[in-house]
Amino acid sequence: MKTSRRILVIDVGGTHVKVLVTGMKQPIMIPSGPTLAPGVMIRQVKDAVKNFPYDLVSIGYPGPVVHGRPLREPHNLGQGWVGFDFRKALGRPVKVINDAAMQALGGYKGGRLLFLGLGTGLGSAMIADGVVEPMELAHLPYKRGKSYEDYLGIRGLKRLGRKRWERQVAKVVSLLREALESEEVVLGGGNVKKLKKLPPGTRLGSNENAFRGGFELWNEDADERRFRH
Repeated sequence: MKTSRRILVIDVGGTHVKVLVTGMKQPIMIPSGPTLAPGVMIRQVKDAVKNFPYDLVSIGYPGPVVHGRPLREPHNLGQGWVGFDFRKALGRPVKVINDAAMQALGGYKGGRLLFLGLGTGLGSAMIADGVVEPMELAHLPYKRGKSYEDYLGIRGLKRLGRKRWERQVAKVVSLLREALESEEVVLGGGNVKKLKKLPPGTRLGSNENAFRGGFELWNEDADERRFRH
């Protein structure tokens, strides 16, 4: 990757939008929430980084992304994301990827990795031998008429309490590891810090992984065929 190119990474979450530009020491946190629309977010991001020039943009989006565009409106934000022209709004080349896939990419060390993001919702992605496969496990039925996200997302944490929620995390990790034959599970997201003990065969993802993944998207040495949007 050319070091002269400065990359703006935008990690869109249900409670915060996290922003980092090449050379910045710490990310900037912008509150989000159920009414956040893309145009408002872009204005807030531009204002936050007005003193940090950038040439390229990576966006981690909390939902399915196909051919670099959001496929569905996000569950935990406002409307207007599908069809929004991020390149026009930012005036720079933009790559959009599922947010969990971006985090998984930033923490990938080889083999078959499953990433689960424990945040407002439930993010999921897999990397198999270098090929990034965004997943949408969150809204699949899990049990008692509820989805995986209903148990592992913020609603599940509030409904179950921390201890019962942690037990559900361990159960789902074990279930998915076996079903998907993953060699390693990385747990990330804002609520991962509430786990007192990590399930067997897992490691903690760092907050920096999303930004590493965003920078990696523009790595000219990476094989473009490795990213399946």
